[in-house]
Amino acid sequence: MNTIADLLFEAHILKKVPRSGFHFLGMGQESVAEHSFMTAFIALTMARMEPEIDGYKLLAMSLLHDLAEARTGDLNYVHKKYVSADEGKALGDALDRIAEGASLRALIDDFNEGRSREARLARDADQIALILDLKAFMDMGYAPPKKWLPAVLDRLQTQTGRKLGQDILATSFDHWWLKNYIDRPG
Repeated sequence: MNTIADLLFEAHILKKVPRSGFHFLGMGQESVAEHSFMTAFIALTMARMEPEIDGYKLLAMSLLHDLAEARTGDLNYVHKKYVSADEGKALGDALDRIAEGASLRALIDDFNEGRSREARLARDADQIALILDLKAFMDMGYAPPKKWLPAVLDRLQTQTGRKLGQDILATSFDHWWLKNYIDRPG
């Protein structure tokens, strides 16, 4: 049973591992765990939009996709040009000693390779999490996200992902709460 507790503590450390891409954006910060939560929440909405897919698989991939970063740290696109992390070894060290390890590893491998429909949706959820941040920063008047958005939008692989991306761009980041409090009789 200690091996499961070890895995839980390993996942727990993701709350303290910072995502490194925000350094290049010049604004914002987020832990890998915060990113994984948002990715999983987006995946949950996608599973509702596409009820024929395996929602558990989509959610599991979204939660697990950055697990290796507990051991490797978060390497953004600039870092990856100069440094390579051995994610396979990191995942093996994390998962090989638990009974469910092979099935968890298969989900992460599918995500990384984009083999299944669920994997492509999970990969889109990963990008949409960034699109939400970029759109919020733009709505607050910060210009650099305008340079990033075309590349991030271009990474979307599914019709569902592209639709969500466009819906996000067409919606103000604060609309969800302002609509209830601005210009409403008291």
